[in-house]
Amino acid sequence: MDLDRALRISAAGMAAQSTRLRVVAENLANRDSTGEAPGADPYRRRTVTFANRLDRALGVEAVGVSRIGTAPGEFPTRFEPSHPAADERGYVKTPNVDSLVEVMDMREAQRSYSANLSVLETTRAMLTRAIEALR
Repeated sequence: MDLDRALRISAAGMAAQSTRLRVVAENLANRDSTGEAPGADPYRRRTVTFANRLDRALGVEAVGVSRIGTAPGEFPTRFEPSHPAADERGYVKTPNVDSLVEVMDMREAQRSYSANLSVLETTRAMLTRAIEALR
């Protein structure tokens, strides 16, 4: 049934975006997490990679989380000689988390989640009307 496929595809999209929102929340929560020892690396931003996954039972492709990785790149530094993680020159490595980028990712994930929820609700309403018409 095509409506069942639509429900499963929307649910897969919602699950993928939920994972993305969780990772964004972790990034924002750790944006000030520095290393504990001098020269130690701080929290590294995590990223979500999506991929199409074949649902053999339904014969459709749905989105899924392929992997949760880390963002490459250098860590920004700030001069704070009294910090416990400061190196011999007084610089502390800070996480490579940009709050603006995280908020934009969060808004995009939120909109994608809402779009999938809207499809799910519309499909459910169509199924309800079809059942009522059969009575």
